[in-house]
Amino acid sequence: MTKPKQPLAEVFGFPLTNMEKSAIRHRENRLCPFNNKVPNCTKDKANNPLGVCSILNDGGEPIITCPVRFREGWMIAEDAARFFFPAGTKWTTLSEVRLKDKYDKSAGNIDVVLVSYNESGKVTEFGALEVQAVYISGNVRNPFEFYMEDPIGNQNMDWASQVNYPHADYLSSSRKRLAPQLIFKGGILNSWGKKSAVALNSGFFNTLPKLAEVPQKTADVAWLIYDLVCDKSRNVFELTLVREVFTKFHESLEKITRSEPGNIEDFLGILQGKINDKLDNPPDTETIDAQF
Repeated sequence: MTKPKQPLAEVFGFPLTNMEKSAIRHRENRLCPFNNKVPNCTKDKANNPLGVCSILNDGGEPIITCPVRFREGWMIAEDAARFFFPAGTKWTTLSEVRLKDKYDKSAGNIDVVLVSYNESGKVTEFGALEVQAVYISGNVRNPFEFYMEDPIGNQNMDWASQVNYPHADYLSSSRKRLAPQLIFKGGILNSWGKKSAVALNSGFFNTLPKLAEVPQKTADVAWLIYDLVCDKSRNVFELTLVREVFTKFHESLEKITRSEPGNIEDFLGILQGKINDKLDNPPDTETIDAQF
């Protein structure tokens, strides 16, 4: 694999080398083509948005870093609906729905709630869809702003020698985002007997512990795993479902939130080293007795 010279995969919905009218219009007007709540990109700052939808990993493959990027064509909702509801069910979506616990305290907002309804418009069933983009370590705004200064001239920029070169931070993504989502929101939904679906990039899913799969009809959670596949004829990336994994809720939660133990002897070695350092280098302070 050849490591890319620069980290950006998509800016305002298009690859850096795309100079078609639509790509130029989206860059000039800071537009989001992926069903954001407003026409413009609002990531990071509404008045100066960080329009990076995805970055390149060390192998040059795009990794989604903006949750709105998953809304392309609302494929994620259609895929989740197949898990939640029988075929032919009428359903719609509600975004950013507040979920509260027994004590009326917020457990967070559900990214997308899929709701089925009957002929009278009465809610008959629902399921929760969470979208898990990947956190970034390093500085992605600097290469983004450099590119935006001159997209034509900087489309093949070499950013490899710059400090804080951005990378996907899968560990933080799972510990700070995915695990709390499952614990707080997922726990409430599961206690109600409701299903959940999680949309995420395949690169992210592959870093998780191996989950025990079950048949779809007995599953509590559907893992909807996507990649961005390049359509070379149009010079765009397309969101593509590459795999579905069905699991039980509690088994998945335990697997993801429990750390694999290392060797206790290694930890004892660390403790012994610290004790030895204390004994060999006692604090340079007088004892109380020495003062009298």
